[in-house]
Amino acid sequence: MAVSATSLPFREQNEFLRRKLNLPTNGWTDVYGREHDYAFTVAGANRDELVADFHQAVQRAIEGGGTLEEFRRDFDRIVATHGWSYNGGRNWRSRVIYETNMRSSYMAGRYEQLLAVREARPYWQYLHSDAVEVPRPEHEAWNGMVLRWDDPWWQQHFPINAWGCQCSVRALSEADLARLGKTGPDIAPPTVMQQRTIGQRSPQGPRTVEVPQGIDPGFEHVPGQSRLESQVPVPRAGEELIATATPGLPNRLADDRLPTPRAIDPASLPPAGMSDAEYAARALDAFGAQLDAAELITDVLGERIAVGPTMFEQPTGALALQGQGERLPLLAETLLQPDEIWTRLEYSEQLRQSQVLRRYLARFNLGAQLTQLVVVELAGNAWRWDIAPDHPGLAELLRQGVRLYQRED
Repeated sequence: MAVSATSLPFREQNEFLRRKLNLPTNGWTDVYGREHDYAFTVAGANRDELVADFHQAVQRAIEGGGTLEEFRRDFDRIVATHGWSYNGGRNWRSRVIYETNMRSSYMAGRYEQLLAVREARPYWQYLHSDAVEVPRPEHEAWNGMVLRWDDPWWQQHFPINAWGCQCSVRALSEADLARLGKTGPDIAPPTVMQQRTIGQRSPQGPRTVEVPQGIDPGFEHVPGQSRLESQVPVPRAGEELIATATPGLPNRLADDRLPTPRAIDPASLPPAGMSDAEYAARALDAFGAQLDAAELITDVLGERIAVGPTMFEQPTGALALQGQGERLPLLAETLLQPDEIWTRLEYSEQLRQSQVLRRYLARFNLGAQLTQLVVVELAGNAWRWDIAPDHPGLAELLRQGVRLYQRED
C-alpha cells in the first residue's frame, strides 16, 4: 500500500504507535483485540530485540511517510540480522506487518480526532475503499451509511475491520447531512454474531471467538478507544487534600490575591434529588464525556487530560460523589477555566515516592453570599478533588509550589 492522501501521518497517529510497548509473541492470537492498543507485536517474533527492531522500522515508515517497498528493505535487514524464520512468503508477510500497523494507527488517531469535533460534526459516515482488491460484501453494503457518533454499532464496526481492510470514517455536520439529502442519520443494520475458530497453528492451540459478520477476529473493537479510557485519572484514595506536613508558602507579594470569584447561576446546576449516576453523567457532560465514553480535554496551559467515569468511582466501581452531586459541574469549570494552576513535588506516603502534583484552583459565587472553593489535584494517573465553602485562609493554604497560571480579572 503506497502512502496516500488518506494515510498521511499525523500527531495522534504517531503518538498511538510510539506509546506502544514491545511484546514478544509466538502467534498472532497471543495478543487479541483491544490489547493491541497497548502492545506492539509481530506474530511469531518472540525475542525482545527482534520486536524492537520491527517497532522502530514500522514507526520510521509511518512517521516518515515511507512506502511499502522502503519498509521491505528494513524487513529484509531485520530478518537477516536476527535469523528470523517466519510463516508465509516475504512479500505477503511484510505487507501484513506494514499495512495493519499503518491502518490501525491511522484509524486510532482518526478516532481521537473525530471525538474532538463530535459536537459540531455529530454524524459519522462509513466509507469503503475501492482500492481493496477483494472487497468484502458487508463492507461494501455499509459504504455511505451515516450514524451518530455514539451509535452502539460503531463499538464493533469502527474500521479497520479485517486484514487488509482500508475502510475509513468521516465526520459530518447537520449541513453536510442535508447536502446528502438526509433529514437524520440512518438506522444501523442488525449485528449478526458468528463463531470463528482461531489459532489453529498457535502453540496455545485453537479457540473459538464470537465476532460480528463481516468482521475478522481481533478487529471487533475501536482502535485506540481502550487506551483513551485508561488515561482517565483514578481517585487518590487514602490521601489528604492538604498534606499534614505542609511546607512553607512560596514567596508572594502581600497583595497577591486570587482573582475575584466568578458568578455562577445556581439554576444552571443540577437540581437536588437526582441519583449519583445522574449527577455523574451531568458532570461528565460538562466535559463532553459520558458514563461509557472518556474524553480528552485541553487546559489553559495546553496540557491534555483524559476525563471519564472512573474519576468518580471507588476501587470497587461504586460511585463516590462526596455528597457534592449538585455542584460537580464546577469541576469542569475549574479544569478548563481555573483561577490558578500550581505545581510542586510532593512525597506520597502511600506510594513511598515523590511525585509531581498539579493543582487547579477556582472560586465561584453562587449568590446569597455563598462562595465555593474548588480544588482539583492531578498526580500521575490519579486525582483528587474537593468543593467546599471558601473559608478565609483556606485558598492560601493551597497556593503552594510554583504558579504556572493565573486568570486575569
